[in-house]
Amino acid sequence: MRTLTLRIYLTVVAVLLLFASGSAWLFQRHMEDERMRADNVLSERMAAWGDLIQRSLPGAESPHEDQAQALRDWSQRLRLPLALDDPSGDRISASDSFVLRQGEGQTRSFQIHLEDGRTLWVLRPGLRRPPPDGRPEFGPMPPNLPFVPPSWQRGVGTIVVLVLLFVAVAAGAWPVVRRLTRRLQALKRGVEQFGAGELHHRVEVSGRDEVAAVAASFNLAAERVEALVRSHQSLLANASHELRSPLARLRMAVSMMEDATPEQRQRLRREIDTNVGELDALVEEVLLASRLDALQRVDRDEPVELLALAAEEGSRVGADADGSTATVQGDERLIRRALRNLLENARRYGGGDITIEVRNGAGRALVQVCDRGPGVPETLRERIFEPFYRLPGHAEQAGGVGLGLSLVKQIAERHGGSVRCESRDGGGSCFELSLPLA
Repeated sequence: MRTLTLRIYLTVVAVLLLFASGSAWLFQRHMEDERMRADNVLSERMAAWGDLIQRSLPGAESPHEDQAQALRDWSQRLRLPLALDDPSGDRISASDSFVLRQGEGQTRSFQIHLEDGRTLWVLRPGLRRPPPDGRPEFGPMPPNLPFVPPSWQRGVGTIVVLVLLFVAVAAGAWPVVRRLTRRLQALKRGVEQFGAGELHHRVEVSGRDEVAAVAASFNLAAERVEALVRSHQSLLANASHELRSPLARLRMAVSMMEDATPEQRQRLRREIDTNVGELDALVEEVLLASRLDALQRVDRDEPVELLALAAEEGSRVGADADGSTATVQGDERLIRRALRNLLENARRYGGGDITIEVRNGAGRALVQVCDRGPGVPETLRERIFEPFYRLPGHAEQAGGVGLGLSLVKQIAERHGGSVRCESRDGGGSCFELSLPLA
């Protein structure tokens, strides 16, 4: 995870460095274009000032004192450092600002050749500190920086700003990247704890980004896995307990076979067949319950006509189906198993009076299986759908192991439906299976 943190951080820094370099190059190019444009404009102005000064200066034959005085006057008016050479190149005069700038090392100047052979020198103006009168004064350019190429010095301020910006953003990106990977590390530790057997462990969900979505998905998956494991543990424990009774009866019947009379042997064989059939049914129901636990939903691509199915299964227990036709989508074999379990439950505990009614309502198909048995107390109407649960007073001799109604609930939920138990007017119970219509 430390490697991921470093990779993300270096990626952010590299992108930032590339952006800063590109911005600096574009800015420098723009500044060069602006500087060339400004130089052209300044050259044109210098030429215009030179022409103006040439027309105003005394002629070349005038005394040098008159030419020097006129030059100083124009230097003050235009606030430009000026100097004037005669046709032979000798210096006639220079303004005080020109002498000062040359003393400070400024040599960037314009040379203007006058028509009479004289040469006018104009130093490029640069802003200096304002004089006492508050009016701006032109001064020399800043001195050269050591160890910096001259071509770079004009953009050194921009480079410094970009470097400082780069350092600031790079330093600020580290806590953000570290916080992201710290949450990933917490998620990793949570997955490891869950994998080590702590099925109750959940990871913290913070924020609304992709990491939070992964954490929430992990928690949902962990709840599902924990429920499945707990269900399988309970199923295994209860199945082991239920297997002991028929196995014990089988062992006893087999041990009595040698000393039994022919009539007793016939009875013992029937007892063995009964116990084998009970073991077979128990194993089948346990396998079906385990398979349904592993399914979120079943393939519902098969149309199932509930009234016809209810009539067919009802004939097995002597019950007639009534109501309207209703077609649902689902696994016909599983839905048949759910109806059969409801009818077997009604036959076993319902006192022989069983009715089946199929009807439609609010986009759902409803199948009611009612009996005239002792009924189910209201406080236990949810518990009877738990695996291996039996109502108090119902001994094993009544048949079944307590998985029938649990399978009905699982089958209904896997088809997007539900099942519930209600009391019946006049005594007894009604089990209502609800499934979405096709």
